Amino acid sequence: MVLKVDGLNKSFGKKRILKDISFELNTGEILTIIGPSGAGKTTLLRCINGLEKSDRGTIFIDNAYLCRDYNDKNIYARSREMKEIRQKIGMVFQNYNLFPHMTVMENIIEAPIHVLGLSRDEAINRAYELLESLGLEDKTDSYPFQLSGGQKQRVAIARALCLNPKILCLDEPTSALDPELRGGIASIIENLASKGMAILIITHDMDFAKRVATRVIFMEDGRIIKEGEKEEFFNSFKDDRIRKFMVL
Repeated sequence: MVLKVDGLNKSFGKKRILKDISFELNTGEILTIIGPSGAGKTTLLRCINGLEKSDRGTIFIDNAYLCRDYNDKNIYARSREMKEIRQKIGMVFQNYNLFPHMTVMENIIEAPIHVLGLSRDEAINRAYELLESLGLEDKTDSYPFQLSGGQKQRVAIARALCLNPKILCLDEPTSALDPELRGGIASIIENLASKGMAILIITHDMDFAKRVATRVIFMEDGRIIKEGEKEEFFNSFKDDRIRKFMVL
């Protein structure tokens, strides 16, 4: 187990967004979280990455607590521990979040240099290996505006992987891609999982989820409605809420 979320709750003002969320993620596993817009999926991902702070509950990442309840308060790891924990999580945002004024290479080496303390040469070597594995070795000096959507997605994945994380989180990784490019991203994710990386994906793309998932979670209104192994999940739709979402 590389990630455990237990009893996680999050509110914005008086609106509860996450309601007692609990699940685990193991190495080499691909967990997809599906559900309608407003279900709390992206908020959950942001809490796991430390981009939002929960109100209550536990997030346990690779033998360390990001947050936990103590004396009726939700306490977080200290800043140094927080930095170490967050280095174990790679995040690929829905809109890629590449720096538009930086080349592909500069986008990728920024974090390894400033977060991991790698020398520029070490970071470049690591980045080039990743770009080569993703078929982007000829794009090192390109800027984001010169890339297609699929290329931007692969650069964002390379940037996350350059920190050598234990967990890779992806928010709607196929939302702007055509079917052929979706297949390419699926192959990349499957290859990473086969090498032992834990993958957590938020998606509305059912075909994508059916292909890559090991397990599936369905969320609605801030709660987990159903969780199961892929085959069991997609072959049994007794819950009308899930059936309705699946045909949208």
